[in-house]
Amino acid sequence: MQKITTAEEANNFLNTFDTFLFDCDGVLWEGNRVLDGVRETLSLLRQQGKRILFVTNNSTKSRSMYLKKLQSMNIDATVDEIFGSAYATAYYVKNILNFPSDKRVYAFGDKGLKEELEAENINVCGIGEDTEPIDFDTLDTIKPDYSIGAVILGFDIQLNYRKYAKAFTYVHSNPDCKLIATNEDSTYPIHGTVYPGTGAIISPVLTALGRRPIVMGKPEKPMIDCIVDKYHLDKNRTCMVGDRLNTDILFGINGGLKTLLVLTGISKEQEIMDQEQPIKPDYYANALGDLYFLSQ
Repeated sequence: MQKITTAEEANNFLNTFDTFLFDCDGVLWEGNRVLDGVRETLSLLRQQGKRILFVTNNSTKSRSMYLKKLQSMNIDATVDEIFGSAYATAYYVKNILNFPSDKRVYAFGDKGLKEELEAENINVCGIGEDTEPIDFDTLDTIKPDYSIGAVILGFDIQLNYRKYAKAFTYVHSNPDCKLIATNEDSTYPIHGTVYPGTGAIISPVLTALGRRPIVMGKPEKPMIDCIVDKYHLDKNRTCMVGDRLNTDILFGINGGLKTLLVLTGISKEQEIMDQEQPIKPDYYANALGDLYFLSQ
């Protein structure tokens, strides 16, 4: 574990990698403020011919939606550089699972997830539907549906018992039906506070089924598999940059990548120095902007 504090260390670090995967909140920005030196660092990486990818667990936004957010903060990016859990889920279903064209997906989620699934020509139902409440007299109208080849559980602010019952029934009645979660984040950060996240709101289905889903988001490995598959990355020349040990850094470790922790977000220096902390980055720095300021 090396702290980057000098020009030589910064330049050696940059020369070690061809591709950088960036978490966003706590790395690139804090709230609505882009952190000092971030734009300059990203520009430096582009000048050096590095590949940049923005990796987020947010499943409510499609890549095009997330691009608008980056552009609103004057951060240069293209759609092809964004890899959120919504797109990762769609890519995984289409290209890793080789999902049959005659099957449908039932999903919880927001329009960003639906947009990404449809862009991969996956027949999706559930999102934007099933909003009517259900009662005991009509509960038995929910039946197995063997046209459903996968159930995808994402962040859905309109969840109700009808959706829970459908998701459970489709998987419980069909052992061949895949069960996928976009992420298992316990909380959802917004406007300076947090609310129950995807992991919290999908737990009733998982508890009832008594099984684990395939989890796409950080820190699980499937999203790394999708990224490596799509971009044909050399893992030895790829670095994951994040601000949280138990998501970003563990994500990189699980995927066989090198890792850089920046101290502008959740995890602090005293945490990584704790001898009992099992998750350690390969490198750490006070801020992402240090890579630019130190290398000048």
